[in-house]
Amino acid sequence: MSLLESLATLPDARPAARVEEAVKIYGIGDTEVRALDHVSVDFPAERFTAIMGPSGSGKSTLMHCAAGLDTLTAGAAYLGDTELTGLTDRRLTLLRRERIGFVFQAFNLVPTLTVPENITLPLDLAGATPDQAWLTSLIDVIGLGDRLRHRPTELSGGQQQRVAVARALAARPEVVFADEPTGNLDSRTGAEVLGLLRRAVDEMAQTVVMVTHDPSAAAHADQVLFLADGRLVDTMAAPTADRVLDRMKAMDSRPSRKPVRS
Repeated sequence: MSLLESLATLPDARPAARVEEAVKIYGIGDTEVRALDHVSVDFPAERFTAIMGPSGSGKSTLMHCAAGLDTLTAGAAYLGDTELTGLTDRRLTLLRRERIGFVFQAFNLVPTLTVPENITLPLDLAGATPDQAWLTSLIDVIGLGDRLRHRPTELSGGQQQRVAVARALAARPEVVFADEPTGNLDSRTGAEVLGLLRRAVDEMAQTVVMVTHDPSAAAHADQVLFLADGRLVDTMAAPTADRVLDRMKAMDSRPSRKPVRS
């Protein structure tokens, strides 16, 4: 399926986030690295999008720029109708706190806080009052109702990552960005976390954008974006692990244009 044909499978989905002609360059002169090379892509609302590519393809850079964790050299990034380019550090911080959720490979839980305290931490920092009904539903979805008094060291890796997902969803963000969320997990617990992200989209109308190197993880998404050499080279709707793996093998066999960051 061609790039345009694949994108046409989601004609009515409005973008929760997008980048337009995104360019990201690190270094200058002989040390210049072009991590993104005029990438334009929408992340549809209430959909699960996976970003894949060979090592050094620019996939993590794309996510970081779309989430406001890094700035573009040229082009524009939007969250909804808000352009991130040019926002002050303070406004970017507030936007990330109030409108974006993050899930990282390393969990990033606070070791001295209990499960509910970790989940509500972003809300507490923002001085916001948690929606108790929403929190109750989140705890039910992550299946840790019997671990509420526990701290991270008393939880398995999969349980910690489920808490991290619930924390990302606690404020009902417009987009949840997940950077290799199963990278530190075994296949069974990784599948549990991916199932949770899938439920967040299907049952809670959330938007998820995930960077992954794992075809099985990407198969949980509605669509997969493929990057190579800092460029968007393909997209796949309704992915399966086998189809994604075949596409990645084909990408690994192509000659690299120039080195970029992942």
